[in-house]
Amino acid sequence: MNTMIFRDMSYGVYVTTSMDGNRPVGCITNSIMQITSDPATIAVSVNHDNYTNSCIDKTGKFAFSILSEKSDPAIIGTFGFHSCRDTDKFSNVDYEMAAGLPVIKDSCGYVVCRVIDTMETQTHTVFLGEVVEAESYGNDSAAMTYAYYHKVIRGKAPKNAPTYLPEADGAAEESPRPSGDAKKTGKWICQVCGYVYEGEELPADFKCPICGQGADKFKKVE
Repeated sequence: MNTMIFRDMSYGVYVTTSMDGNRPVGCITNSIMQITSDPATIAVSVNHDNYTNSCIDKTGKFAFSILSEKSDPAIIGTFGFHSCRDTDKFSNVDYEMAAGLPVIKDSCGYVVCRVIDTMETQTHTVFLGEVVEAESYGNDSAAMTYAYYHKVIRGKAPKNAPTYLPEADGAAEESPRPSGDAKKTGKWICQVCGYVYEGEELPADFKCPICGQGADKFKKVE
């Protein structure tokens, strides 16, 4: 079976959010689709291992922000390669509250839903939600597709993503962290997942151990 054909299917890139008490939570999703138009209903697939999954289940609500081709790639790294269990993903992200849920401003817009049904699979929950609020930010940039994320941003799918293909992404190699007696004279941050490399120089062939990005996706911190 050639699962690479799945890459030819149409997907978007979204930040799906909910609340954990008074704390906003969220994760990257790409399997979202509109089921009906009247009333407008949306389905989203969220991995069981994502903390956001249990929060949607408890609150009975979810929102998703539609990332654009101009959205900061670091948003994908923050929400796709870290867990809300131990990370405040919203600490450095511009967001606002809509119908009681957090939505990302650096996006095309957002949709807020209340859960009306669920379907369980072996690894994911499919939440079916009725739309209660939706807004466009008037972003003139095209919505980011999964194909654009792979081919232009050259990002890799998080392992919890329904579209993750191990044979395509491979296992990330360990980063060449400097030894204990090496001089740490520089710091570079991966703009996709936020991983920090410290050392005298960033090797030209360096690959991020978290998201697989090359050295061209790292920015030096002055």
